[in-house]
Amino acid sequence: MAVTTATPQAVTVLGAGSWGTALACLMARNGLRITLWDHDARQITALEHDRVNARYLPGISLPDNIRLCQTLEQALAATPDVLMVVPSHAFRAVLQRAAPFLNADTGLAWATKGLEPVSCKLLHEVLAEELAGTHRTAVISGPTFAREVAAGLPTAITVASADAAYADRWASFLHSNSFRAYTSGDIAGVELGGAIKNVLAIATGIADGLGFGANTRAALITRGLAEMMRIGIALGGRRETFMGLAGLGDLILTSTDDQSRNRRLGLALGRGHSLESARAAIDQVIEGVQTAREIHTLARRHAIDMPITEQVYRVLYEGCAPRDAVQALLGRDPKAETP
Repeated sequence: MAVTTATPQAVTVLGAGSWGTALACLMARNGLRITLWDHDARQITALEHDRVNARYLPGISLPDNIRLCQTLEQALAATPDVLMVVPSHAFRAVLQRAAPFLNADTGLAWATKGLEPVSCKLLHEVLAEELAGTHRTAVISGPTFAREVAAGLPTAITVASADAAYADRWASFLHSNSFRAYTSGDIAGVELGGAIKNVLAIATGIADGLGFGANTRAALITRGLAEMMRIGIALGGRRETFMGLAGLGDLILTSTDDQSRNRRLGLALGRGHSLESARAAIDQVIEGVQTAREIHTLARRHAIDMPITEQVYRVLYEGCAPRDAVQALLGRDPKAETP
């Protein structure tokens, strides 16, 4: 159940985009005292004035117990727990800026889905490089659209931590009558599931944009899951994680609903739009574009067969026509179905 204490717990959320704002609203409604920060001071000024995130979550009012803060030093002052909800490409930079203001016992969680660009590192590896090992950490992921969470619609997520008590702590922050939080010890698996599903959602979007129908979509999701498990297990994740909320659950969500920015990008590409025009029309970070490059690099590095990811990479980075990419998949030699 949600946290209920005489003195409400305090949490600082770094990142006031759609997902950061939605999680801030969820925890505030659960009775926590929330401080919300963003690198864009104008965004914080607008949120403070309007009490609505007009760009990302129009119509959703911020609870009164969300405090807006423009400086990291003030946002992090004496806070026991921090939740990072910034794009993966900004994760290290924000962490470096925040580090001087963190106490040695401050707990850190993140709800960012993706890998670090260029290095292809998982975000827990980035955190370990930037901070001393005294901080308790957790990752939050699962089949969640920000608008539905902000609106209070039911869903479930996974909180993973090497410290079971810290996973329970974050589950208590998030759990409510409409938001169920499960716990896990598989940080790498939860991170990888949340990253790879974005690439696969682009693939299913492309197929739907080409008009290939429900059969194709189901096949791509199923074989996409096999690719997720293949590389996920090779990189330290657990098979059962990829069959759960942070794996299959998130994959189904982002591959089948047009609220997914990654699916919408694929749809646009399948309908003949350029990558540049599709990204401009969506006008938000589309994590799967960068993640496709990183997963492609990791697959090559570890000699892991990922044909769907390979074709998404070719469309995004090598100018391959979407229809040709699908034909390349269909033209592969028959083989036994294996995970």
